[in-house]
Amino acid sequence: MAIGVCELLSAGLVASANGVRHTGAPIRLPVIAMSRIQHTFAALKAQGRKALIPYITAGFPRLESTLPLLRTLVESGADVLELGVPFSDPMADGPTIQRASEKALANGMTLAKVLAMVSAFRAGNDKTPVVLMGYANPVEAMGREAFAQAARAAGVDGVLVVDYPLEEAREFAALLQENAIDPIFLLAPTSKPERFQQLAGIASGYVYYVSVKGVTGSGTLDFDEIAARVAAIRAVLPLPVGVGFGIRDAGSAARIAAVADAVVVGSRIVEELEDAPVAEETTRVAALAAELRRGVQAGSGNKG
Repeated sequence: MAIGVCELLSAGLVASANGVRHTGAPIRLPVIAMSRIQHTFAALKAQGRKALIPYITAGFPRLESTLPLLRTLVESGADVLELGVPFSDPMADGPTIQRASEKALANGMTLAKVLAMVSAFRAGNDKTPVVLMGYANPVEAMGREAFAQAARAAGVDGVLVVDYPLEEAREFAALLQENAIDPIFLLAPTSKPERFQQLAGIASGYVYYVSVKGVTGSGTLDFDEIAARVAAIRAVLPLPVGVGFGIRDAGSAARIAAVADAVVVGSRIVEELEDAPVAEETTRVAALAAELRRGVQAGSGNKG
């Protein structure tokens, strides 16, 4: 059942009874050297460019698709890669990514295999950041400490767990940073300024602003509202702001790039893969990513 990111953040749901419990005592996060994500955003800012962050579901449409698709996305202009960890009850995702998760699980995808794919990608690319996006249950099943250590060994740069509420994620964020991994957090249109303040102490890398209420792939973009919300986030958080949900083409990518630091596109890419014959998977994704890259460049005022 898809209940939406805003509802998840508001309700404070957690996918496991064994989830992190924050006692209320202050947790001091370790200071880590500049990460691959931080370095990427710093370099883009120096060049007057904005980031393109495409999302694909690991193991979809086939197990053997993922590695070539990651490489194709980089070749087509991706600055950061978001790799979805499939889960049987992806509450924040719309029908497109739900179907992709179901197919990936049916293909035999697991969290351990996702990490192996990142490791294989990292063997040929030590520059492009990889962010894992998913849900708490697979992490809990592996064990938080074991996951953080394995993710670091594989070359993961950031982790976004959709259903760890902020109030219960502090220890997990500290564990990630101890392993030189940026904890990435979502902010919704319903998030209050006090939530921005809370994030200031634990988030790193970038924050991901959900541009529409509801699940992935849904809603109509209100660009004026997005611009106002991004400005409000920046007034409190000293981190790049990525905006995702509802971005489908060069035009919408350009308008988001004009106000945000990064443009995140997921459902549209997964849709392209859903319809693509096996022989056309990489060529179709390459064409779409190149179109989105042109939009991001136009929106950031950079034509190169």
